[in-house]
Amino acid sequence: MTQVKLPLAKENSRFSALKGIRVLDLSTSVAGPYGCQILADFGAEVVKIEKPNGGDDSRAWGPPFLDDQSLWYLSVNRNKSSVVIDMTSVKGQELLHRLTEKADIVVTNFLPRLQTKLQVDYDTLKLINPQLIHISLTGFGLEGARSSFPCYDLIAEGYSGVMDMTGEINQDPQKVGTPAADLLAGMDLALAAMASIIQRNQDGQGHSIDIAMIDSMTRFMAPRLSSYLGSGILPRRDGAKDSVIAIYQVFETADELITLGLGNDSIWKRFWTILGEESFVTDSKYLSNTDRRVYRAELVQEIQKRLLPKPRAYWLELFQSSGIPAGPINRLDQIASDPEMHARGMFYEVEREGKRIPQIGFGIRMDRTSSYCEKPPPRLAEDTQAIFEKWLGLSEEDINQFAKEKIIHIFNP
Repeated sequence: MTQVKLPLAKENSRFSALKGIRVLDLSTSVAGPYGCQILADFGAEVVKIEKPNGGDDSRAWGPPFLDDQSLWYLSVNRNKSSVVIDMTSVKGQELLHRLTEKADIVVTNFLPRLQTKLQVDYDTLKLINPQLIHISLTGFGLEGARSSFPCYDLIAEGYSGVMDMTGEINQDPQKVGTPAADLLAGMDLALAAMASIIQRNQDGQGHSIDIAMIDSMTRFMAPRLSSYLGSGILPRRDGAKDSVIAIYQVFETADELITLGLGNDSIWKRFWTILGEESFVTDSKYLSNTDRRVYRAELVQEIQKRLLPKPRAYWLELFQSSGIPAGPINRLDQIASDPEMHARGMFYEVEREGKRIPQIGFGIRMDRTSSYCEKPPPRLAEDTQAIFEKWLGLSEEDINQFAKEKIIHIFNP
């Protein structure tokens, strides 16, 4: 159970910017579900289409579990409905195609060959719904020599160069401490979906969107890659030290670590002025960032020597009151209890059957408000009957017959 007291989600507080947009989320794991959750948080109606016998892979990713559900799954599937269809069967594919007729967006993370086999590829679905926006989110894209390769976040981080640039030079490359490639590709999914909706509203045409986790993660490396391509100088990982800004790294204090970024000349001058050491401001060796980079090693030593005698809290108060970019290195429990994060709606809980499920806020505010969870992450198949009644007008008898044939699954608490 969470150790931090969280408020309950506000009722009827989801954004409505995408109200009326229907999304079929065929994806699994993190990237696709996260992107569809963004669309859901913006107000879209998202129906999660899951396979029989377990559903989304992330449902099994644990421990930790909460109420027998993976907390990873619970983090990226709020504001959705869950429907189970056996897409390997002809009748299952026919049902999915009938839902596609009613959808605005279909999202899949199946590899190209499986998309074709299951009849959920764009060429098939556009014949059913010419205005459909079809989004494929895979590791390497729909085309090319690697398009058939499976991929996870770890693989994408390795391919993109981010792992090689993360960590200390004398240690092994490190993965980012969150599934960065998954989350970035998911954001690309939501961005592309909304842009496509805008264009479709103008020309009435559907679209095929091809998102590759490798591409999303590589674009994330743009500043590093641009520096290499433009200079021929290969940057190397250097821990929490930046190779462009002279002073931009972690420092020790009397008790805890601190981050400090002296990113321009004005900040440089303010920093030494509040320390009462104007000589570092006037010395011609340190006038510009280019100059300071030459003397980086000695400047780091000088700064470190001055920060060590006093605790982190002292320096943070001084720097933040003076406009010096500085901060702590928070553990997860510290950021989860940060009052400012709570004030911005970044942490809350949603209640389901007497259980409280923690949620990480949307992180985007519209008109000074945040979007919250109106529907808890669904249990497997819990909305199958409701969606077929609402979207397709199927009778209870028809739905029960499909369930008997094991084409669909009906929720059984």
